[in-house]
Amino acid sequence: MAEIELSPEEFDLFRAYIYERVGISLSKQKTTLVKGRLNKRLHQLNLGSFREYYDYLVNDMSGDELSLFVSAISTNVTSFFREGAQWKWLEGYLPQLIASKRNKKIRIWSAGCSSGEEPYTILMFLQHHLSDFESWDIKILATDISHKVLTKAIKGEYEAKSVEALPKEIVHRAFDKIRTENGISYQIAPHLRQKVMFRLYNLVTDPFIFKNEFDMVFCRNVMIYFDDPTRHEVIRRFTTVLPKGSPLFLGSSESLTTHRESLKLLGSSIYQRL
Repeated sequence: MAEIELSPEEFDLFRAYIYERVGISLSKQKTTLVKGRLNKRLHQLNLGSFREYYDYLVNDMSGDELSLFVSAISTNVTSFFREGAQWKWLEGYLPQLIASKRNKKIRIWSAGCSSGEEPYTILMFLQHHLSDFESWDIKILATDISHKVLTKAIKGEYEAKSVEALPKEIVHRAFDKIRTENGISYQIAPHLRQKVMFRLYNLVTDPFIFKNEFDMVFCRNVMIYFDDPTRHEVIRRFTTVLPKGSPLFLGSSESLTTHRESLKLLGSSIYQRL
């Protein structure tokens, strides 16, 4: 199957479109990545050029092709209990949060949740550290711009290798072991899955209309896709839904040089709302 070439002019069309629609900033260095990851899609659609695919993409009013495009060009590498130092910090912060919650209600946002490992890790963490976990009203909003990863996240089913590094106690409490045609898989237990609300959501273009604030926000390894102005605006929007003293978790490769009047670095890419 011959590889279809992507011209600089065609790349610029995609670059402008994806920035306008999603906020993702593609540098020219991503030309090879875009060409490699989208060639298969062009062949599936029997298209002979990237210009034809661009026309197909922009004329798809359903948004399904845009979702496929975003999934193809973004890297959905994730795992349970990623960024170990942040969970260690959260262990120390949890007693303070619990003491402030007389109503025993916790609300958390996992922004850019990918295939669900992050929001489910949050629940595993809370289940492990709250002796009366079941008596708490815990809800996690988990959002992403990709239909594909959200479909997997909602199902909550993972290969055995995804859970092999987790403590057996956590696996026993949080997962149901199931047999599939591909072998043994592990599915998040229903009582945990029902605490997560998965939603298709664009951090850049969708409005921040929330009834209540969040006790913490996780947005890890998402900012790497944005340019400085977009990153600045998304962080500003996060500060509007975080009460004073609450943490914002970013990815380990992401650091803020702005918003020093509203966010304080605590360490390990953890910021506190001032």
